[in-house]
Amino acid sequence: MFYIFCPYCGEHREEEEFHPKGQAHLARPENPDDCTDEEWGNFLYFRSNPRGLHHEMWVHAIGCRKFFNVTRDTLTYEIKETYRMGESPQVTQPSDAHTSNFRQSSEATS
Repeated sequence: MFYIFCPYCGEHREEEEFHPKGQAHLARPENPDDCTDEEWGNFLYFRSNPRGLHHEMWVHAIGCRKFFNVTRDTLTYEIKETYRMGESPQVTQPSDAHTSNFRQSSEATS
């Protein structure tokens, strides 16, 4: 179990109180009525699934019930920061701590 800091409550709480809601900072199309079906489908269903640093939207479901953003390393599950909706992330570059030991390719992928 790990603890997540809620930027609204100001406390570290157990992970069971929170639910991830997907990728953060997605720009909704300015005029959805002018989007093609393909463009609208891409906005609704296709998300980044990076290895490493990722910005996610979460909700404090059993606490204040507010949405907020999390910057998390998907390789280590380490939460780098939490911040309120409408704010920008402070952590935007991945650390090199795990990349030096990560195999970029192997015989199986060559």
